[in-house]
Amino acid sequence: MLLVRRFEERAGRAYTQALIGGYLHLNLGEEAFVVGAAAAMKPTDYLFTNYREHGFAIARGADLGRVMAELYGRADGLSKGWGGSMHMFDLEHRLMGGYGIVGGQLPLATGAALAIQYRGGSEAVVATMGDGATNIGAFHESLNIAALWNLPVVYLVDNNELGMGTSVERSSAQPDLHKRAAAYRMDSARVDGLDPEAVYQATRHALTRARAGRPFLLEVMTVRLKGHSVVDPAAYRTAEESAQALARDPLDRLARQLIVEGGASQDQLDLWERQAHDAVAQAEQFAKASPLPPVDALFDHTYATPVPNESRRLPGDPLFETPPEATCRRPNDLDEGGPAASSPYSLPQPVAA
Repeated sequence: MLLVRRFEERAGRAYTQALIGGYLHLNLGEEAFVVGAAAAMKPTDYLFTNYREHGFAIARGADLGRVMAELYGRADGLSKGWGGSMHMFDLEHRLMGGYGIVGGQLPLATGAALAIQYRGGSEAVVATMGDGATNIGAFHESLNIAALWNLPVVYLVDNNELGMGTSVERSSAQPDLHKRAAAYRMDSARVDGLDPEAVYQATRHALTRARAGRPFLLEVMTVRLKGHSVVDPAAYRTAEESAQALARDPLDRLARQLIVEGGASQDQLDLWERQAHDAVAQAEQFAKASPLPPVDALFDHTYATPVPNESRRLPGDPLFETPPEATCRRPNDLDEGGPAASSPYSLPQPVAA
């Protein structure tokens, strides 16, 4: 949890330094959910998630330097620099992608569960989503199919109480999101997402049910310490609400619990802090040293297998190749009798016999 927190803080700083482009959505405040859920999964299980996925990549075991390099858009990144913050992919650890479309991962996760069932596998699929994704059609379609076909999939709702800037109470007629599973006769539960052990136990139970052919909907109650993304000032929160969110910080809560229960001393916590700081610093240096992807590799990995007549046209390139002898007269040339001018966008002209 500490490693994810320090990584995300460093990533946020790098974004303000223009070292990271595009969008950046951080797991700040959701580390207990991320680590607890990932710990409950087997290495062979598949994870589909949304654009807030850096922590999941780390928790699943992805190399810290490669995660940071992906944020930097470098060739050594998890997705070779093409995915950036929102589209990480790591087949080795069965992270099947972060998806920028809200809920876009849900049909894909459901399809992966169907493939497992069809092949007679023992794996399971975990699909995480934000609370806002429970209001889209793909959510209901996915749950309906999973329940009908008894697919080995767990749907995890990260309920941080805000869909971007709108509260769940204002956007959902049924704000107890786990209860929506009742419409599909699917088992469900709600768990404290600030307690990593509780999330671990609940996710493990859900995965056990899923492997037995009973898909599961688990609502995890978390907190978002910052705005929706790094450019969101969270002006929709009052000062009191922001203070309440900070008071629920799962890292502070776990640190106090470890000391009280004798699980760790302050010296141990300080050691973990230094180790996390050093690991993130090394990841940052790795990312900075990684080369940018070459322009001639722009169209690599577009398809899994070669595709005939695949276009590799770069921006600014002509749509069609023009024969050298093909010319097009500009209007002023025609009016003034000037010379013909070649144009990369000209149409082939008739050639005299």
